[in-house]
Amino acid sequence: MSRPLHRNSISGGGRFAESNRDSWDSQMKSKSPRTEKDDVDRNRSTSDHNSLSLRFLVNLIFPENSSSKSVLSDSGFGSDPFNMSSSRSRHNLILLFLRFSLVLIVILALFGSLWWTISISTSSRGYIFKGYRKLQEQLISDLSDIGDLSLGAARLKEMDYCSEESENHVPCFNISQNLELGYTEGNEYDRQCEHGSKQNCLVFPPRNYRVPLRWPTGRDVIWVSNVKITAQEVLSSGSLTKRMMMLEEDQISFRSDSIMFDGVEDYSHQIAEMIGLRNESNFIQAGVRTVLDIGCGYGSFGAHLFSKQLLTMCIANYEASGSQVQLTLERGLPAMIGSFKSKQLPYPSLSFDMVHCARCGIDWDDKDGILLVEVDRVLRPGGYFVWTSPITNAQSLRNKENQKKWTVVHNFAENLCWDMLSQQEETVVWKKTSKKDCYASRKSGSGLSICSKGQDVETPYYRPLQPCIGGTHSHRWIPIERRTTWPSRAKLNSTELEVHGVHSEEFADDAINWNSAVRNYWSLLSPLIFSDHPKRPGDEDPSPPYNMLRNVLDMNARFGGFNSALLESGKTVWVMNVVPTSGPNYLPLILDRGFVGVLHDWCEAFPTYPRTYDMVHAEGLLSLETGQQHRCTMLDLFTEMDRLLRPEGWVILRDTVPLIESARALATRFRWDARVVELESNSDERLLLCQKPFFKRQQK
Repeated sequence: MSRPLHRNSISGGGRFAESNRDSWDSQMKSKSPRTEKDDVDRNRSTSDHNSLSLRFLVNLIFPENSSSKSVLSDSGFGSDPFNMSSSRSRHNLILLFLRFSLVLIVILALFGSLWWTISISTSSRGYIFKGYRKLQEQLISDLSDIGDLSLGAARLKEMDYCSEESENHVPCFNISQNLELGYTEGNEYDRQCEHGSKQNCLVFPPRNYRVPLRWPTGRDVIWVSNVKITAQEVLSSGSLTKRMMMLEEDQISFRSDSIMFDGVEDYSHQIAEMIGLRNESNFIQAGVRTVLDIGCGYGSFGAHLFSKQLLTMCIANYEASGSQVQLTLERGLPAMIGSFKSKQLPYPSLSFDMVHCARCGIDWDDKDGILLVEVDRVLRPGGYFVWTSPITNAQSLRNKENQKKWTVVHNFAENLCWDMLSQQEETVVWKKTSKKDCYASRKSGSGLSICSKGQDVETPYYRPLQPCIGGTHSHRWIPIERRTTWPSRAKLNSTELEVHGVHSEEFADDAINWNSAVRNYWSLLSPLIFSDHPKRPGDEDPSPPYNMLRNVLDMNARFGGFNSALLESGKTVWVMNVVPTSGPNYLPLILDRGFVGVLHDWCEAFPTYPRTYDMVHAEGLLSLETGQQHRCTMLDLFTEMDRLLRPEGWVILRDTVPLIESARALATRFRWDARVVELESNSDERLLLCQKPFFKRQQK
């Protein structure tokens, strides 16, 4: 029977194999039949010859036991194996010796390979050098992956679905488990990824899940069934932004034209006046572009500032239900789970132009003011801290407890060299100093020192909170009023790039490449995304609300070039720029461009809820992660991508040909629709374009 053809082999190869088989059959038929006796004689002769060879080797090794008798060959001629004068005998001797050596080498190789395999799977591998052991383990894992892929896409087992309890679960945030481990005093809300946080299953959407409304309608109206919040929780909400919600049958409305929403506009206008501006439209001219909103409610403050070209990052504690972060992301606004009760936020020092806290639930006077120190670390020189709290108004200050809290916060802000600009009703605005020499001129015994260079890490990754003033050693200490205003800020000049160790030519080439890439991406996606509103030749992209992409997760952002190219092409999306901890740290550069981003280890779960991004993009991430120590697999990365992606969302991967082929095979396990696209500019790379299908859990 002929072997099955490889699927990539050309048809000519198949014909060639068939013709050879016909020729062989014809030759066999043309030969005269042999008798059974001839076959027996021939076999006996061969057996005798083999026995002679074996006896000869024994005699050669042990000459004292050798015999001088002549041996008859199967041709009938006598030969003496010990007659070294015969050239024929010498030739046979060499051949036999070579055969024996070859057999010995094969046997030793087999035993060595067997010993090597056993040594990995037993306890003795602990005595092997660590680097060599990791190399062996990675080799075995790679061989296993190759074996799985060689079975073909049809043989790869599809991923199982998680239980219904996992619909809104976030790995690394398990409050009950943290309490059992002894975390208290608010630390149970912190991120803990070392206790089996990986998931090996796919997360189903809720039973009544519906595809979000398109932007900008989806910013103001969301489906109740898409988030874990009940009507009672909406109606009983008491904070400023939560009261802005209106429950309408199966929707939650944040209508900007409602009478209730006027409070957010008036509030932002009040803050602008307290800073000394005419209105919130002048924030950009004052150097404010990025805002960190702590305990953001449901994102109404950031949604309003978004229309003023300000980008607001919402952070809030993990909540099992009624999550601020989940509702904000469902509206298509920037948000992530973040708590700094005991650990620093994964942002560089000097990252935001404004930090905002409106009834955010944080007691700033706790822990000797160390939480305010973290705010100071992420705030740029000349930036603003806005605090709205009931304890700051005159009537509340009649209470001795509130007066004590206010005094602690006020004095601590003064020790941080913050200047209190204004106080109106419940809102207070401070401005961080722009001059480093302010810290040296403070009163002696203020109790707050400057961080040493060892403590002042540029981009900490969930390090413990530091009781010292950070950022003063950074070359990025530039007051916001001296920075280039938005949108020119996105294009850093040569002096600014030099601070980050990047050459102007490299930065310019990166921008050109990404502008070209975005055009190519959109030419592939447009017919699919806008299938119900097709583009006509010469027309621009369909205007909102026909834009389905509201947010993009860039898993390996590098300089933020993908983000910049999307903005330059007029796409109404915002990008979460993620800088992997396993690669170069360009997050300070990204944030200095006026974008938002975060440092993250992709072998851990991203701090957000399931189904929060319309698109996941990763250029070179597979090469970056597989080149590191074998801490996580491609399967782990894909499982996390699927968790973060909304149903009918898109995945764009760009990497080397072997990795993209492996990724395409793996995509079938996740039931993604996948296609590989060749790149004209680079024959060594491929593009993998996938779409996550919309599967619903079967009704019981």
